[in-house]
Amino acid sequence: MYDLIIRNGTVVDGSGLPGYQADVAVKGNRIAKIGKIAETADKEVDAAGKVVAPGFIDPHTHFDAQLLWDGAAKPALSHGVTTIVPGNCSLSLAPLKADHRMRLVGMFNQIEEMPYKAFREGVVWDWETFSEYITRIRKGLAINVAPLVGHSVIRLWVMNDAATERTATDAEIAEMQDVLRECLDAGAAGLSTSYVDMDETLQPVPSRYADAREVDALAAVLGEYGRMLQIVPEFYDPDLTIARLDQLAEMSIKYQIPTTFSPLFVNSDNVDAVDKVMNRVDEQFARGARVWPQVQTRPIDISFSFAVPSLLFIRYPNWYRIMRFGTPAEIKAHFADPENRKARAAEVADAKDLWPRLVLRQVKTEANQKYVGKTLAGIAAERGVTPVEAMIDISVEEDLEAHFLAADMGHNNDDKVVSLLKHPRVHIGASDGGAHILSFSTYGDTGYLFGHFVRNLKTMRLEDAVKKVTSDTASIWGIPERGLLQPGYIADIAVFDPQTVDRGVEKFVQDVPGDGSRYVRDSHGVDTVIVSGGIAWSAKGGYQEARGAVLPGETSQQPELVAAE
Repeated sequence: MYDLIIRNGTVVDGSGLPGYQADVAVKGNRIAKIGKIAETADKEVDAAGKVVAPGFIDPHTHFDAQLLWDGAAKPALSHGVTTIVPGNCSLSLAPLKADHRMRLVGMFNQIEEMPYKAFREGVVWDWETFSEYITRIRKGLAINVAPLVGHSVIRLWVMNDAATERTATDAEIAEMQDVLRECLDAGAAGLSTSYVDMDETLQPVPSRYADAREVDALAAVLGEYGRMLQIVPEFYDPDLTIARLDQLAEMSIKYQIPTTFSPLFVNSDNVDAVDKVMNRVDEQFARGARVWPQVQTRPIDISFSFAVPSLLFIRYPNWYRIMRFGTPAEIKAHFADPENRKARAAEVADAKDLWPRLVLRQVKTEANQKYVGKTLAGIAAERGVTPVEAMIDISVEEDLEAHFLAADMGHNNDDKVVSLLKHPRVHIGASDGGAHILSFSTYGDTGYLFGHFVRNLKTMRLEDAVKKVTSDTASIWGIPERGLLQPGYIADIAVFDPQTVDRGVEKFVQDVPGDGSRYVRDSHGVDTVIVSGGIAWSAKGGYQEARGAVLPGETSQQPELVAAE
């Protein structure tokens, strides 16, 4: 008898080969048999009319903090994601000395828009080393985690305050190498670094103070383990992106390591630049390098209120400064001053096409409910003011709790985006799951891939789309025994309806520690999600068994094979 049988589904096994009708049997945490199965099982899932695929792997997330109070990384698991990679962009929550905790929280608040209150009320700080952090998140872990260790935190651990003051000495670099080895031994999937991010004081994060020899020395350690190097390049400048790409390629070849950079966006004004970057990617692969650009599947939407600093205003220094450093009272006083209003309107005048189409998402007062769902252009016309003035007025009237949506701002050229997604050198990622929780909801990137590009536009084969987010990702990251449906592989499985799979609409929920809020999306069309042989989530039963593992450092048990038909 098996533990679980998924019957009558179309097996899309992650290899890219055509799907086929079969049953899938699970014994323990492994796929035991695929074919016509007469035997019975303790549990059975009827997958008639549905696709049975390997669980999806999301290689660019920031669930580091959320995993401390939510081992399922909700709602990612419900979208069919069975493995996540946190610790991107030079930031992880370990190794971390007690004295540095609030400093790192500040970085997470600035870069990933994680609220201070969530850390204060949702986190028991009972670890310092990477190994201790891994032990901590294993409790109740329902999703697999392949954690990166952040370059900025390693630097902070070794250099303390000097991490944001200077380059490292030879002795400090050697110590960083030792710390990185300890993290890799404890289960880190690789190292992340950043060339663009700023801390909460708007100063460069520690990784940006590293010189080339420091990064090269850390890459040498990654070479000892064959693990990943992830970077955030100067993505707003194609020439600088290519320079970083070349730097990655040299380290990839020198130390035989995989590397990845994220994000790579398509916007109306940079199509030629993306082509230029991809041409260099192809050239570097031809030389033997592995430099995988990460491309997201969905258009860019950004929500915001004046209560928290928003990515939307980061290129307007005075707007961003008052949001970042002003108290609510100071922000309201600033925008109540006619001269400040005039100056702020002039500062954002170059985006005159953006402001009118912003939509008011929600307000607190009854008086302004009539405007919810309307564009700022429409609201401004009713009030007899400009769209920017309408945005300021309503924000002040709502005690800064008016929420606006800037939808479809970029990465929305379907023809160009799908050509990238299908490119053999492109790595689907850059989801940012678990981060920017009040700016956008990335959950459902795979639903958007299958619903928009596969079903609606018919520009990708289902088998190719599944391969992109399963076996390709597992291969790129060196995650063994996952990403394919084969007897002997770990049973991470997603069962979904290809006729209805999609991402739900973005919605505002209050489920962050400290009465915090965020935007999320429900899954559509996902029936059952299995992690290590247990039903982790189903549309009927919700969240269930917790069998998540830490990858690739955690040793898997040897397969208990049952012959396949």
